[in-house]
Amino acid sequence: MAKIRDVAGAIAAVLILLSSAAHTVLGWKALSAELDAAHVQGDLLLGLRIGWYFGGVAMLLLGIILLALFAARLRGESRPLFPATVVAIGYLAYGAWALGISGDPFFTVFLVPGALLAVASLFRS
Repeated sequence: MAKIRDVAGAIAAVLILLSSAAHTVLGWKALSAELDAAHVQGDLLLGLRIGWYFGGVAMLLLGIILLALFAARLRGESRPLFPATVVAIGYLAYGAWALGISGDPFFTVFLVPGALLAVASLFRS
C-alpha cells in the first residue's frame, strides 16, 4: 500500500510539472490576449506578467521537489512527507476556493494533484 501511495505522489508531481508549463505558456497567451483586448498596458501589464510567470516557476519548483521526494521513496529511501502534505493542503484549499468563487470546473487542475498528494502523504501508518 505504501508503494501505491508513493506512485500517487509521483503522478501528482508530474501533473504539477506539466501544469506549470501549461500555466506559463498557454495560460499567459490566453490571458494576455484578453488583457490586450481590454487595452491593459504599461506597469499593470508588466506586473501581471511578472506575477503570472512567478506562479509558473513556483509550480515548476514544487513539482521538482515532489518528484525528487517520491522518486527517492520509491527507491526505498526514507524521506519526510511534510513537504507533500503542505502542498496537498495548499492545492486542495486553493482549488476549492477558486472553484467555489468562480464556478469554473477548470480549477479541478488544482484539486486532482492535491487529492493525489493527500492520498500519498496523509494518514500513513
